[in-house]
Amino acid sequence: MVRPTLHCAKALQLTLAVIKPDAVAHPLIMKALHQRILESNFIIVRRKDLKWRRQDSERFYAEHSGRFFYQRLVEFMSSGPMRAYILAREDAIAHWRELMGPTKVYRARYTSPDTIRAQYGLTDTRNTTHGSDSVESAHREIAFFFPEFQIEDWMKKEEPCFRTGQIWYDEQGQIHTLFE
Repeated sequence: MVRPTLHCAKALQLTLAVIKPDAVAHPLIMKALHQRILESNFIIVRRKDLKWRRQDSERFYAEHSGRFFYQRLVEFMSSGPMRAYILAREDAIAHWRELMGPTKVYRARYTSPDTIRAQYGLTDTRNTTHGSDSVESAHREIAFFFPEFQIEDWMKKEEPCFRTGQIWYDEQGQIHTLFE
């Protein structure tokens, strides 16, 4: 049991983080990515391993329908297992996007070599991770991946405890949990 040294002045922000099938296929990469999340001071609020059907990918990426990469992305995201996280910290969206690095792997390798996509990405589609780009998309995407999770309830009831460090990291469940 590890208790984080977290005490934030302002409310925690939630974001969705997805580890794509190209990374989940490699257990050592998955372990390294999970460790990077923890080392970057994210709180893991929820975690879920899943596999999408083609229809799930089409629904999630509907806004990109008709774009040149849509078909390739839909096929890839339903090609194997993935892992979704709800992450929390101050400015979680910006911090996760910074940790992921640029979408284009080639650019990431030259401009941001320490980022996840630079180190583990293969192509612009197989770029290891996805992350919400705004508060609105985070709420929409969290609801898509975690329909049972109620953001408003969590912010009201649990966020203050998470923010003040009344949590511990459960190694077995690989999430942060409130002290009881």
